[in-house]
Amino acid sequence: MIGNTMFFVIGLIAGCIALVTSQMPPGFSLPAITHVDRNWFAMSTDPIGSVVTKVHRERTGSRAVTYGLETSGPPSPFKIDPNTGVVTVNDTLKDKENRSYSLWVTAFDGSSIPQRTEILATITDNTGSRPNVPRPPPFALPSYPTVPLPPKFTRTTHSTTKAAEPFIEEITVPDITTTTSTLKTTDKVENDPHEDKMVESDETKRNSSKIPVVETPIGNDVPLTVIPLVAIGGLVAIVAGVIIFVWKKNGGKKTKTEKDDMLSEETTISKEEPRDEWEFPRHRIRIFNIVGEGAFGQVWRAQAIDIDGKKGEQTVAVKTLKENASEKEKSDLLQELTVMKNLGTHPNVVRLIGCCTEKEPTFVIMEFVSLGKLQQFLRDSRAERHYGNTHGGSQFLTSRDLTHFAFQVARGMDFLSSKGIIHRDLAARNVLITEERTCKVADFGFARDVAGTHVYERKSDGRLPIRWMAPESLYDDIFSVKSDIWSFGVLLWEIVTLGSTPYPGLSAGDVMRKVREGHRLEKPEHCRRELYNIMYYCWEAEPTSRPDFKEVVGMLERLLCTEMDYIELERFPDHSYYNVQHLDGEKL
Repeated sequence: MIGNTMFFVIGLIAGCIALVTSQMPPGFSLPAITHVDRNWFAMSTDPIGSVVTKVHRERTGSRAVTYGLETSGPPSPFKIDPNTGVVTVNDTLKDKENRSYSLWVTAFDGSSIPQRTEILATITDNTGSRPNVPRPPPFALPSYPTVPLPPKFTRTTHSTTKAAEPFIEEITVPDITTTTSTLKTTDKVENDPHEDKMVESDETKRNSSKIPVVETPIGNDVPLTVIPLVAIGGLVAIVAGVIIFVWKKNGGKKTKTEKDDMLSEETTISKEEPRDEWEFPRHRIRIFNIVGEGAFGQVWRAQAIDIDGKKGEQTVAVKTLKENASEKEKSDLLQELTVMKNLGTHPNVVRLIGCCTEKEPTFVIMEFVSLGKLQQFLRDSRAERHYGNTHGGSQFLTSRDLTHFAFQVARGMDFLSSKGIIHRDLAARNVLITEERTCKVADFGFARDVAGTHVYERKSDGRLPIRWMAPESLYDDIFSVKSDIWSFGVLLWEIVTLGSTPYPGLSAGDVMRKVREGHRLEKPEHCRRELYNIMYYCWEAEPTSRPDFKEVVGMLERLLCTEMDYIELERFPDHSYYNVQHLDGEKL
């Protein structure tokens, strides 16, 4: 009963709206239109401040229009003047050749919902050639229904000597066979001054029907929309009364049919897949600057609103892919995300906070670690000559600091191995450090979950961390917790040498050959034998002879319990180690 009543109400309101629309006078205003070029192009040689294009919006009133420019990805090198709509270059374009940005232009006059128009901005090279990039669909003005205009009326001229009085005009409405409407003014019959009559021709009688229209005297004009609006108000009041009456009659209870429909709907919803608890709204992330970059990936510093159970803005790290990333890289990022979702939390492992995967680019949202990579942190510390050994309470690194770094990384890796995770790319560049000097294992792009087999066999080629890889990984593509132990031994050597590149002076091919022949990294002069023995233990040729991470944690903990300096930083040789630049086929 209620359902039928609602359909009746909707029909009445729709009819009333149609009636009001048909009575709208000429000049009825349509929504304003924003004029904007949807494909922007700028040359990489364009200086900052160069004009790219101009946005214009038709004004519908006295309110000023405010323009804006939005992006859901990396910051764009463009800005828009909020008052004039002029778009200019806001950043250098020299390093952005052949890059494209997906943007939205907004226009808001304060009287309606802001209009948003999707834009594709492309940076061309210095030749001015436009790369073959995907274009947004062509812009088309929305089509609006034609608003019918009321017919023009012809007024009969009367003698000026006769008092003005109401008169009736006739509008002749053509029948179905006619193509044009005619308007005939009637003649008044003056025999009876108190009665108006119509006089019409025989032809008019045959071809038209009469609609009397009463014209009010001048000075008492009534707007055409007043009568329909009053009618709508009356209908709404009547309908509201009917609905209340029916609701009370039914006792305010749902009928059996309605309950069955709701139960069916709930059953359907319950069958849908549950929403991913890690998914985070993309529009609540603001991207700022790059804090790390690889061949295909980038890590950005960003602000997220109301994330991780905390109110307000919070600084986070967002990992995403570059535009030139292949399907393989996209798959690897999703694999890394899957690994992190299943990890849980540990103080020495970077924590996942959320993700945006419903559309590209994929965002992996992680906790922000302020001091960045351990490798760079160690290299930067070389400039401090005293290392805190001769000044009590110094902020510089000490032997105990470095030993504690290794201990924390071992704890993080022990946690990962207990979860069945093989990292496969353990190195100082993939460990982050906080301002409190807490080390956190990061970058799970190579990591694999092997809880069932404990061994992973690599099937695809790519850049490899050759100087950190165990012999069985280099030659047989076999990875396990024991191959991660080998990598940890190399990372321990990196910590002792303050971020030096392993096997200095050797090419990747030489490293592979010497490792297979039994060659190992030499003991640094300033490293005591007790600490170097742990490294060497991790480099046993037979994987089963190497320790596990729990055992390594115990050995390093025992070193920390003594007062001995196992890394004599005052003897650190300034020029014995150097950093190898990036080589093809290697991850450094």
